[in-house]
Amino acid sequence: MSIAEKIKILILDDEKQFTEELNGFFQDSEYESVEANTAAEGMRVLKSHVIDLLILDVRLPGVNGLDILKEVKGQYPAMEVIIISAHGDMDTVIKAMRLGAFDYLRKPFRYIDIQIAIERTQKYLQLHRRLKQMEERNSLISKNLEEKIDRQFIGISPQILEVFDQAITASNYPDSNVLITGESGTGKENIARIIHFSSARKEHVFCAVNSSAITDTLLESEFFGHKKGSFTGAFNDKMGFFEVCNQGTLFLDEIADMPFNLQAKILRATEEKVVTRVGDTKPIHTDFRIISATNHNIDGRVKSEKFRLDLLHRLNTLHIHIPALRERPEDIKPLLTHFVELYATRFNKPNIRISKEVFGLLATYDFPGNVRELRNMAERAVILCKSNVLEISNFPVKPQKENPVERVSESVNLKQNEFNLIQKALKNVDYNLQAAADALGIHRDALSRKMLKFNITLSSEKKIRIPS
Repeated sequence: MSIAEKIKILILDDEKQFTEELNGFFQDSEYESVEANTAAEGMRVLKSHVIDLLILDVRLPGVNGLDILKEVKGQYPAMEVIIISAHGDMDTVIKAMRLGAFDYLRKPFRYIDIQIAIERTQKYLQLHRRLKQMEERNSLISKNLEEKIDRQFIGISPQILEVFDQAITASNYPDSNVLITGESGTGKENIARIIHFSSARKEHVFCAVNSSAITDTLLESEFFGHKKGSFTGAFNDKMGFFEVCNQGTLFLDEIADMPFNLQAKILRATEEKVVTRVGDTKPIHTDFRIISATNHNIDGRVKSEKFRLDLLHRLNTLHIHIPALRERPEDIKPLLTHFVELYATRFNKPNIRISKEVFGLLATYDFPGNVRELRNMAERAVILCKSNVLEISNFPVKPQKENPVERVSESVNLKQNEFNLIQKALKNVDYNLQAAADALGIHRDALSRKMLKFNITLSSEKKIRIPS
């Protein structure tokens, strides 16, 4: 958001450490915020600033937070108010909601909780839509796209360029669901953002949800919303993720870990594009696209009956697999160079160089944490370096890959080695072609062509037959 369009927040709480931490979080995000630790100070801020959202503790020294709420809503009726409290006094919370509070959060809460609460306010949605309408996007990599996408997908390998090409292709079909697979740290959410912000849905919400992080008791409410009074604690009507993402994109991370009892309801909503809030009977039509991601072998989850096959078919219209960093070592150098430049600038350590020995060392490392691990390495190295040259000592990793010379000496028959790799990959996944292709880092069609090339066939017993 531009400076003029940022939501302006007042944090009114008597705990100074709390207001400072929350203020710091807002300053690093797309909000403007100011803090106050007394009721008098808070009222002075309201008189001298245009405030869109008040985050109010109901217990302040010498004054009842409900009295402040009543006064604020009387003087500034359009202002949104989120009540926070470290106490489980539900009577106070109910009174606050009746006086016009928008939402309630109990301390301690996570930053993501306050972020979600803010994004549900009408003020946020209005500003979000207005900003999207104002911004001009005259190129594929637009200003919004550059801001939203982490540049960790810098790379020169054919594999990562193919991933980009697939993402752009997917963006041209904004109604088709996409499944993104790859190990943890490869950047699945970044690819999801590329697809969204390059598509016709870019003017609307991109909402990322960790499918495994929502408690069973809140599953339906979070996805489908609820009607005021439908259960204890439902103080207001609330939109669920499907409604919030109307005309936009719902990104379901860790989809393979989604509770089984929710999967059937997700399937129906995805097929019909109609949801019903908890406690209501009125159907709500919503147009959303689902992009999902997993670092698991989702076919294996289906086989073990932990994931519905029909839901997988619905989500897997288009499939993008992101290879692990160890499978594209040529990307290590440009990625590390970028990250070092990034942190050198951030930490005011200009002119830092990387010795050639560092690149040689990292080429022998397997990177179980993938690009995320490389980025963390770069940050730590820049922080701890005592000179302007990063040496091997700044990267405490142990070589894990086999020596290429030793590996080649075992067999110099390239055709035989490729055949052996395909054979091993098929055997490891019980001869599932898609899973084998994912393990090899190639498309299923490419695997089929290679099998045809080497005359590899699957018999009815799923055993590899090697023609003479």
